[in-house]
Amino acid sequence: MRAADAAGLLAGYGLDALFGDPRRFHPVAGFGGLAQRLEHNLYRDDRRAGAAYTLIAVGVPAALGIAANLATRGRPMSRFVLTAAATWTVLGGRTLRGEGRRMAGYLRAGDVPAARNRLGHLCGRDPAQLDEPELARATVESIAENTSDAVVAPLWWGAVAGVPGLLAYRAANTLDAMVGHRSPRYARFGTAAARLDDALNLAPARLTALLTVAAAPRVHGNRAETLRVWRRDRNDHPSPNAGQCESAMAGALGVRLGGRNVYFGRTETRPYLGDGPRPEARHISRAAKLSGTVGVAAVSLAAVGALLRPRRRR
Repeated sequence: MRAADAAGLLAGYGLDALFGDPRRFHPVAGFGGLAQRLEHNLYRDDRRAGAAYTLIAVGVPAALGIAANLATRGRPMSRFVLTAAATWTVLGGRTLRGEGRRMAGYLRAGDVPAARNRLGHLCGRDPAQLDEPELARATVESIAENTSDAVVAPLWWGAVAGVPGLLAYRAANTLDAMVGHRSPRYARFGTAAARLDDALNLAPARLTALLTVAAAPRVHGNRAETLRVWRRDRNDHPSPNAGQCESAMAGALGVRLGGRNVYFGRTETRPYLGDGPRPEARHISRAAKLSGTVGVAAVSLAAVGALLRPRRRR
């Protein structure tokens, strides 16, 4: 079954690379709708309620994955199809790169209003007052972070735990995006979701950074310089994981990330990551290209990891 899992990860990655996210009836969007209904029923302004919410919302997809694994035990073709479908469902690499290239196109054309309107597809910052360099910075940072969240981390957990790992990770990451931010409503309720997502991304974020260092020449970056910037700046970000990816991306592109971020209702000022100029449209295109290279390396490692995964005793 390990070979079926490995082949399924490769096939699912290929499906995402070819077709991207389904435009209609996306399972992750369906999960988000169900999670909103669950939140409506469980919400209280305390951490225990948030922990119960997180346990149910992540536990149910994980249990479904375990049940699917049991149903396909001894049936390698069925396991292959199941793993490929689950991998395709949870990955977002093609869509991420496409959004980046779309933003780069708007900025090259000088269409700042269109870029502002599109930024919400990548991150939750308030774009109203962002100029071209700040829109480019927001896009590069989002590509860097989401290369881990939407590509490397799902593949990591698919290699470690198969279909249950794929589904549980995507559920946890989706919850973090929904309730894991520091707003008045979710400051306590979203704590469990945020901490679970942080824990699940500890290893994948660092792998993403290392793969970014290795792939830096793909976008005319220097490995030694990328490694230097990553090692120097990786822990300056308030997130234990985003700084790993963003600092490596900054080093590979030779730009400076970080600064003042305005969200709807709150402002954060973050340390600078990297050296050099602020990003431009051309850096977005390079970031998208680098993200794709990191994804290919990650799925190759994931397939090997699935093949080498210890057999479970019956």
